[in-house]
Amino acid sequence: MNLLIIGLPILSILIVMHELGHFLAAKLGGVGVERFSLGFPPKLWGKKWGETEYVISAIPLGGYVKLTGQEPKEKEEEVVDPEKSFSAKPVPIRMLVVVAGPLFNLLGAVLIFTVVHLSGVPIPIAKVGEVVPDSPAMKAGLKAGDRIVAIEGEQVSEWDQLTKFIHNNPGKSLLLVIQRGEQRFSVRVIPEAQVMKDLMGGETRVGLIGIRQSDRPEDYVYKRYNPVVALYKGFEKTWQVTELTLLSIVRIFQKVIPAHTIGGPIMILQMAGQQAQQGALNLAFFVALLSVSLAVFNLLPVPLLDGWHFFLLSIEGLMGRPVSLGKQEMAQRVGLLLLISLMLFAFYNDLMRIFGGLK
Repeated sequence: MNLLIIGLPILSILIVMHELGHFLAAKLGGVGVERFSLGFPPKLWGKKWGETEYVISAIPLGGYVKLTGQEPKEKEEEVVDPEKSFSAKPVPIRMLVVVAGPLFNLLGAVLIFTVVHLSGVPIPIAKVGEVVPDSPAMKAGLKAGDRIVAIEGEQVSEWDQLTKFIHNNPGKSLLLVIQRGEQRFSVRVIPEAQVMKDLMGGETRVGLIGIRQSDRPEDYVYKRYNPVVALYKGFEKTWQVTELTLLSIVRIFQKVIPAHTIGGPIMILQMAGQQAQQGALNLAFFVALLSVSLAVFNLLPVPLLDGWHFFLLSIEGLMGRPVSLGKQEMAQRVGLLLLISLMLFAFYNDLMRIFGGLK
C-alpha cells in the first residue's frame, strides 16, 4: 500500500510534467489541443475548457496530449482548421512541440536538484571510519576516527577531496596531516595501484590506501549553496545524470550491464517506497533521476516515442517533404512490438525480483 501511496503520485507528477511540456509548446505554436489526458483509457472524468478536453483516465501509468491534425489521416477523414493543425505547422514548431515533453522532464530534474542544493546537501568530512587490515593506511599507522586535514600541503575538509587526490596518485608517496583528538601529526603513505571497474563496467587505474569513510551522522556537514550556485549545480547534476543514463543504455546493449537490471513500474514503485523511508532528500534525488530517465527514454529514436517523431521531422526538414505514410505505419508497428516486448521483459524482471530472488 505504501508503494501505491508514494509511487503512483510520483509517476503521475512526472507524466503531468511531460504532457504539460507538449501542451504548452502546442499552445505557444498555435496548435490546437483536443485532449489532455492523465492516464490511459478507460476515461474516469473529463471536463472541456475552450477547445481542450481535460481527462483523468483509469490507468495511471501514462498519459497523452491529442493535437489537432496530429495524424496525417485526419486530413482525409475530417475537416481540420489549417491554422490549428499540427501537420500544417512549420517543421521547427512541430519539433518544439515534440521535444517539449522530455525537455520539461529535464527542467523538472534541474528544479529538484537546485532546491536540494539550496536546502543543503550532506557532505562527508575527511574522517576515517574504518581501516582495512594490512593496507597502506594501517601500515602507516592510521586509525578509525582520524581526521585528515591536509594532503601534500593542500587543505582538505571533505571526503571526496581526499579520495580524489589519493585516486589520482597511485604509487606516489603522499604526506598526510592527521588530527587525532588533541594531537596533530604527519605520516607518509603510498597508495597501491589497482584497476577498478566503474559503474558502467569500464576499467580505470586508481590509487587506494585502504580507508573507508565514516557513516556516522555527526561526521557529515550540510552544505548550502546560494541561488546562483545552486542553479548551476542543478544543471550540472542533471547533465551528469543524463550522460550516465545514456551510457547505461549503451552498456546494456554491449552486455556490460546485465539485462536483468532493467525494471518496470513495479520496480519504480518499490524504489520510491524505499527512498521515501530513507528521507525526503533521498526521495527527491530519486524523483530527479526518474525524471531524467523518462526524458532520455522518450528521446530515443524508437518508433512511437518522441525521439522518433523528432527524427522524422529532421528528415522532413532536410528533404523538404515528409516520410511516406506507409513507411511511418510500418515503423510504428515495429516500434509498438519493441515497446511491448520491453514492457513485458521489464515486468518479468519485476516479478522475478519479488518471487524469484532476482537481484
